[in-house]
Amino acid sequence: MSENSQFRFGAATAVGSMPGGDAREAAKTVTGTFEDFPFLPELPARGPGADMIGRTAGMLVELYARVEPSGWRIGDRPGRDTKRARSWLGEDLDALEEFTQGYEGPLKVQAVGPWTLAANLELKNGEAALSDPGACRDLAASLAEGLRLHLAEARRRVPGAQLVLQLDEPSLTAVLRGQVRTASGYRTHRAVDRQIVEATLRDMVGVHTEGPVVVHSCAPDVPFALLRRAGAAAVSFDFSLLTERDDETIGEAVEAGTRLFAGVVPATDGPLSDPAGSVMGVRTLWRRLGLRPGLVPDAVTVTPACGLAGASPAYARQALAHCVRAARSLADNPE
Repeated sequence: MSENSQFRFGAATAVGSMPGGDAREAAKTVTGTFEDFPFLPELPARGPGADMIGRTAGMLVELYARVEPSGWRIGDRPGRDTKRARSWLGEDLDALEEFTQGYEGPLKVQAVGPWTLAANLELKNGEAALSDPGACRDLAASLAEGLRLHLAEARRRVPGAQLVLQLDEPSLTAVLRGQVRTASGYRTHRAVDRQIVEATLRDMVGVHTEGPVVVHSCAPDVPFALLRRAGAAAVSFDFSLLTERDDETIGEAVEAGTRLFAGVVPATDGPLSDPAGSVMGVRTLWRRLGLRPGLVPDAVTVTPACGLAGASPAYARQALAHCVRAARSLADNPE
């Protein structure tokens, strides 16, 4: 989707993962809290296949993965790990469908992006798919097809929704810098050419023809400019990891119409500041960049810093509600 200025994002949402293993409970919490920007929850505590890599591996078309002691490995045929991943995804969609009857508005679904998948899925020799350019291409093609099917299924379940696709790319910076370790742990895979990384991401963004794509990474040094060039409508990141070094690329991104999913609410249990305090950094950034304060609500969605899988259920509920209040504070008083 090239023209993102027409799309109405919600003011607050979350990254994707939630604590616990009850799909209905998670869907009820998420849809009850984010009335104008819910998302499909992920519940990794259920075990392999509900984790980020396994869940996306289950979406692949004509490629299958199974769990080995070292992690997820590509195999020849769908085994019980693939079936389990697909079954849990179906359960999560059932629960979401139940709690979004009649819903119209933005709805976010998440999957692991091509580079984080290539860095975390092993080939038969035990090395990451990242080590083999041909394997990376096959993986990206399979993922693109799987995402098309996943989006179509989500659209069938919640026909009034405007789907937002989030690609989780926490390993992206490590892939670009040649910091992904080999199986032995003693060496690293060589850095992937930036143009190849960008082109693959652009192809993946192109899969979602009916809505915007947001790329998420809660690692330091998110490559904002590369993601903008690849066509991401929004970038989701841990706000506490920004440095003034990022100012210029963030300013350029905002001025070009890229939305910021600012992860300002801590993702693990701890005391929460008042809502205005949580978004103080966003206001400060805006002043530093010399951007118009009135632009803030049109450019920022408030989220937790990362997924909430490591939080207690009580804190996760608090954090979600806090995102909504913090977003309201930002809209009421952008300065």
